[in-house]
Amino acid sequence: MKSFKKNSFLLIVNIAIFLLLSSSCKKHDNNDDIPDSEEYGLFTKEIVVDGVSRRYAIYIPQNLGSNPVPLVFELHGGGIYIEDMTGESGYKTPYKLWMDIADNEKFIVVYPEGLNGSYDKPTWNDCREDCIVNSNADDVNFINVLISKISSDFNIDQARIYVSGTSNGGFMAQRLAVELNGKIAAIASVAAAKAAVSECCEPSYPISVLFMNGTDDNHMPYNGGTIGNPPNPDHGTVLSTDSTIKYWATFNHTDTIPDTYTYPDLDPNDGGVVQRFTYKNGDNGTEVVLYKINGGGHSAPSIKEQYSDLFEQYFNKQNHDIEMTTEVWNFFKDKRLN
Repeated sequence: MKSFKKNSFLLIVNIAIFLLLSSSCKKHDNNDDIPDSEEYGLFTKEIVVDGVSRRYAIYIPQNLGSNPVPLVFELHGGGIYIEDMTGESGYKTPYKLWMDIADNEKFIVVYPEGLNGSYDKPTWNDCREDCIVNSNADDVNFINVLISKISSDFNIDQARIYVSGTSNGGFMAQRLAVELNGKIAAIASVAAAKAAVSECCEPSYPISVLFMNGTDDNHMPYNGGTIGNPPNPDHGTVLSTDSTIKYWATFNHTDTIPDTYTYPDLDPNDGGVVQRFTYKNGDNGTEVVLYKINGGGHSAPSIKEQYSDLFEQYFNKQNHDIEMTTEVWNFFKDKRLN
């Protein structure tokens, strides 16, 4: 009898704990609405654009406050899913560090996902006219719709919307710099350069741009040429990184001689040091910045999120002297649309 009473009591306690936990936790799935102002964290969402359901993840820091906040988009490379970007897949990813910065600086981060290209994985329809492996989606409209949607749900500072991307995402960031020129305050393009055969025209207004390219990138050639490992004409062609910087510095009318800085070599085994070249005093206060990752491969530099040896066998060395997200945010945070 005592055993029965004891077991019954434990059962009641367990049920009470379950109900308490159930009432205090909210499920954040694709069918939820955008979270209200009291909710925070990482949410995976879907939105219909041009008749197609599109996925994105959104990170909302705690205690955003009532003032307008910046909005940062981080665009994946070709073949990468948003779970790989946010760390939910379990892989190393420098891109999840955006959420730590957002917590400290109070802004919203969005990880959109492209549609499948010819190899059935997410891609972006960037400016490369001679690339035939990407999807044909109107990704500019997708990002534009996301800006409108998120701005309607949160108090977004319309002068402080930024786009960062790597590889295919870096090329897409450049397209947004052109085609959403009046909405984007600055872009960062990692492991990418200006398309040699471009279907994009020039932007209408000056815009600050940052490039972060490895000199030993075996997929996106630092000195220009055909993309891929081995080079594959299906992936298109690019200008050299130096020509890309010259194009943007000329367009923005920046200084022709950059300020230079060499970062401490924190990891002597990562292939080389990082040099930063900053072209200042462009029209409307714009800048053009190049991070030259000497000895770096086809990846975003990171100290905290270091890729495996197997990754480096295919993509070459990842630099461990700087944190890409920190450097990009330091570049973004004082850039505003005039």
